[in-house]
Amino acid sequence: MDDLYLWVVLLVATAATYVWRGAAVLIAKQISPTGAASQWFSCVAYAMLAGLIARMILMPVGVLAETPLMDRLLATGIGLALFFLCRRSVLIGTVSSVLVFIALAGIRNYGIF
Repeated sequence: MDDLYLWVVLLVATAATYVWRGAAVLIAKQISPTGAASQWFSCVAYAMLAGLIARMILMPVGVLAETPLMDRLLATGIGLALFFLCRRSVLIGTVSSVLVFIALAGIRNYGIF
């Protein structure tokens, strides 16, 4: 009986998911990607992302909190500079930030700084 209950719950959850996805497909045809609402949602999404990144840099938790603020700021600054220098390439900006951060952490672990 318990197995049947779990299957019913799974089926209902799956149906609910696909009902909303289907409704979104029908509604999406009538939404302009360049409209005011789309631009507003885009701005909100970028603002939330910027806030989360700023929080990770300035108020980190876990292992990241053990790294010096200067390392986090330097890696972010270099990644941001390369992002703009390389025609706004997100891949280059992100990879360069990570590599600079890893290099700084490695240098600090070997006692150079």
